[in-house]
Amino acid sequence: MKLLVGLGNPGAQYSGNRHNIGFMAIDAIARAYGISAWKTKHSGQYAEGNVGGERVLLLKPQTFMNKSGDSVQQIAKFFKIPVSDVYVFYDELDLAPGKVRVKTGGGNGGHNGLRSIDPQIGLDYKRIRLGIGHPGKENVTHHVLGDFAKADKIWLEPLLDELARQTPLLLNGDDAGFMNKLALALKPEEPAKEAKPKKPSPEASEAPKGQSHIRQARPAASKVELPKSGPMADMLKKLLGGQ
Repeated sequence: MKLLVGLGNPGAQYSGNRHNIGFMAIDAIARAYGISAWKTKHSGQYAEGNVGGERVLLLKPQTFMNKSGDSVQQIAKFFKIPVSDVYVFYDELDLAPGKVRVKTGGGNGGHNGLRSIDPQIGLDYKRIRLGIGHPGKENVTHHVLGDFAKADKIWLEPLLDELARQTPLLLNGDDAGFMNKLALALKPEEPAKEAKPKKPSPEASEAPKGQSHIRQARPAASKVELPKSGPMADMLKKLLGGQ
């Protein structure tokens, strides 16, 4: 069994916060795979289900962020889940909005949820970092505890849907494939290139040097042969002055 943990703060007033994107990820997975029988126990809300043929336990700690480790430790111990089978989804300031990175182990990066989990179950769990962007040091608290803006839905909703759809790759150990699928899902479509107009051929567009297009379009006048002898020739000589 795999334990999938989403980090966040309980309560309706926090549900739309950037800090709660971990809860949002778990809810998206639950919707995608029809997991709905939630129980409240072990300091959290959890539900059992199946994701891509893998038995999973979804968990949303209800202890507030800085005590997330209490619930994770209780659930992992009760269901005898090793740390290598624990997956934690959480907000990451140091990634641009919509970017996702997966790693095993490492430091907590100042995240209070990880800071609580690490000493209770160890470091070697899978960390799924969900980028929310960095607003600058002086605005961090307001940013993480603020709700996602309406404009964020452009990337947030597709990200959560694709994350849920590709979770089987994550559970099968294909971290690179999982990240690649999410990146492709959020890649903006390139506008179709307009066909360049064809250049007219030189024969159709260029007039011979020294001639206008109008002159070019006119047929050349045929040369008239004058009679050299006879009555007509004599009359023409008189009209032209004997030339």
